[in-house]
Amino acid sequence: MARVLIVDDDDAFRETLAETLEGLGHGVTSAASGREALDVLSRERVDAVFLDHRMPGMDGLQTLAGMQAQLPEMPPVIVLTAFSSAGNTIDAMRLGAFDHLTKPVTRDAMRDVLARALQVRAAALGDGSAGDGSADDGSVNDGSVDDRDNSDLIGISPAMREVHKRIGMAAASAQPVLLLGETGTGKEMVARALHRHSSRAGRPFVALNCAAIPKDLLESELFGHVRGAFTGATGDRPGCFRAADGGVLLLDEIGDMRLDVQAKMLRALQEGEITPLGSHRPVKVDVRVIAATHHDLAAAVREGRFREDLLYRLDVLTVHLPPLRERLADILPLAEHFLRLAARAEGAAPKALTADAAQQLLRHTWPGNVRELRNVMARSHALSRHAMISAADLELGPSRVTGADAQPANVQPANVLPTEWLNAELPDVIEKVERLMIAHALAQANGNRAEAARRLGIHRQLLYRKLTAYGLE
Repeated sequence: MARVLIVDDDDAFRETLAETLEGLGHGVTSAASGREALDVLSRERVDAVFLDHRMPGMDGLQTLAGMQAQLPEMPPVIVLTAFSSAGNTIDAMRLGAFDHLTKPVTRDAMRDVLARALQVRAAALGDGSAGDGSADDGSVNDGSVDDRDNSDLIGISPAMREVHKRIGMAAASAQPVLLLGETGTGKEMVARALHRHSSRAGRPFVALNCAAIPKDLLESELFGHVRGAFTGATGDRPGCFRAADGGVLLLDEIGDMRLDVQAKMLRALQEGEITPLGSHRPVKVDVRVIAATHHDLAAAVREGRFREDLLYRLDVLTVHLPPLRERLADILPLAEHFLRLAARAEGAAPKALTADAAQQLLRHTWPGNVRELRNVMARSHALSRHAMISAADLELGPSRVTGADAQPANVQPANVLPTEWLNAELPDVIEKVERLMIAHALAQANGNRAEAARRLGIHRQLLYRKLTAYGLE
C-alpha cells in the first residue's frame, strides 16, 4: 500500500478521488491548497501526489516548483487539469511532473499511472514500495476549465499531448534535441516552444534552414568567416553559432548538411567551440542545438550520407511530430484557430465552417500537414463572401480528397476516439464527449455561456442544465 497525497481546492473532488484511491488499496492524505500540501510534505512521507492545476492562491505549477525547492527527493507528481493547454503541459513536465492528465480520468487510467509512478519511486528509493490496485470503470472530474493560452501548439489528440510532454521534459535539459517529422508538421514551432519554456528563454533564438543555403556557403553561415577567407569575403562575418551564443540554434533539415560540415558540427557540439573560415583561432560558444529533419537519419547513416557519430550526439532527446492525418481530433480546432488568425490579419470578423466543410477537412489526407491546413484556411477566409465557409470554398479538389467512405492513409475511424472509450458503454462515451465539447466551447467563448451555446448549436437553457449536470458551473 502506498501513501498518496491529493491536492485540490474542491472538497467534493478530493473526496471522490480519495474513495477511488482507497478502493485501489492505497492510503490517502488530502490538502485543500498548495501551501497546505507543502506543509504535509514537510512532515509526512508521501509516495505519490495528485495535484490539481488550477487552484486559488498558489496554483499547481507554483506548488510543483515549491516541491522541487523544498524536497530533496520529490515523490512522483501527477498533475490533473480539466482542459489542458500546450503551455501548462509543457511547464508541468519541465518542472518535474511525472505525468499530466486531462480530466475526467478513469479509474483504470488512474491505477495505471499510479502503478508506473510508484515503480519509479521504488527504484529511486531502492525499496519495493510500489503498489497497485484493482480495476473499475469509474471516473472522477472536478469540472474546472483551463482556458489559458493554447495557441502555441494547439492539439487535444493523444499524439499531441505526448509531444507537449516531451517538450516539457526536453525544456528542463541542456542537451541537444532532435525533432523528427514530415514537412509541415510544425518542427520550428516546437523548437520555439522548447526555447520559450527553457532556462534560455529571453536569449537569442536563431533558425537556419540547411537545405535553403547553397552547400558551399553553409559552413560560413554556421561558423562565420574572417576577411579574405574566400573570394568576396570583404569583411568578418560572425555566423549563426556566435549569433546564438547563450541561446538556441535551430538547424532545420540537418539531413541535407554536407559530410565535411557535419564533421565541424560534431566538434562544435562536443567541444563548445567553432573556428571561423580563414581563421586558426577557435572561438568558445555556449549554444543549445535543436536539429530538425524529415529524413530518416538512420537510413542516411547506412547510405553514407550522414555521420553516425553526429547522429548519436544529436539524438539525445528526440521529439517525434505526428502527421496531421494521425491527429484527426486536432484538425477542426486548428482550422478554427487559423480562421481567427486570418480574420485578425484582415481586420474582419472570423468566419465559421459549415458541417460539410468540416467533414471535407476530416476526410482530406493533408500531405502538407499543418502548413497546408493553414494555407487552406487563409485562402478560404479571403475568397469566401459569406460568414460560413462551405466545402466548395475550401477548393481542396477531388483528386486530393479521399472518397466519402474512405479514411486517411493509416488512420481508422476509431482513431478519432481514445482507445479506452471504444471499449466503454455508449451512454458513458456520449457523456464524456458532451462534457469535453462544452468545456471546449466555454474556453473558446472566454466563459460567455450564450456564445458557448451558439457555438454548440443548442439552446442556452439546455446548456445551463448540462453545466449543472456535469458540474461545470
